[in-house]
Amino acid sequence: MIVAVSVLFFTVLGAGWLVRFLPQDNQRWLKLLLAFSGAYLFALTILHILPDVLLSTQDPHRVGFYILAGFFLQLVLEGFSHGVEHGHIHAHPQGEGHHHNHGTVPVLLLTSLIIHSFLEGSVMVQSRMAAQQAHEHLHHHAHVGDNFYHILAGIALHHIPAAIALMSVLVTQLHSFKKAFGYLLLFAVASPLGLLFSNYVALEKLLSGEAYTVLSGLVVGNFLHISTTILFETSPEHRFNRGKLLATIAGALIAIGAGML
Repeated sequence: MIVAVSVLFFTVLGAGWLVRFLPQDNQRWLKLLLAFSGAYLFALTILHILPDVLLSTQDPHRVGFYILAGFFLQLVLEGFSHGVEHGHIHAHPQGEGHHHNHGTVPVLLLTSLIIHSFLEGSVMVQSRMAAQQAHEHLHHHAHVGDNFYHILAGIALHHIPAAIALMSVLVTQLHSFKKAFGYLLLFAVASPLGLLFSNYVALEKLLSGEAYTVLSGLVVGNFLHISTTILFETSPEHRFNRGKLLATIAGALIAIGAGML
């Protein structure tokens, strides 16, 4: 658990710190990273998380409603975050285009990202406990939650471009790297808090009834929205780009290979 919390926390801080050194006028590297992380997240969702959700309930058809809810919840959150969670960098989020608004914190953007990140962390329930509960309820050997570290890797990869985009926005708004980094900490702790909440505060509740299924379904919808948006946006005109294609294939293959370990 300490390893997972540390990875989630320091991935965001490390990515945010890199903004000080990364070139802002050439972001081809960010598009390649987005293509890789989007493909990994999409494959992870389809091959690992979605089957886990379906195995966690006696009524798989109901899962579709939870996934739709998660998909449209993310759509609403992006109305406030302006796509920062999938690497969009906007100098004036929340319509803050006037000079007198510079120096203010984009509260809605931060809040939506924190909610999004908390949900991602909360789906990471201890594997052996979730599998045991699924076995007790469904009377067969399910593998619900066995992909704890695969999901951890997917969230961490997804948070790298999100942290870079958020930090770029905050530095532009606040004109101070130090102040921006302080607010980045709020985003950095959100997923670890979600992880700790699920595993220590609400674990018994999550592993009884439909709570785990609902939460996982919401995150599946969330991930599907983000990953498909990333994949479509990295090739908006459907032009062949060898670098993006290779990054996408690499992300999908690593997610597939992780499930075979």
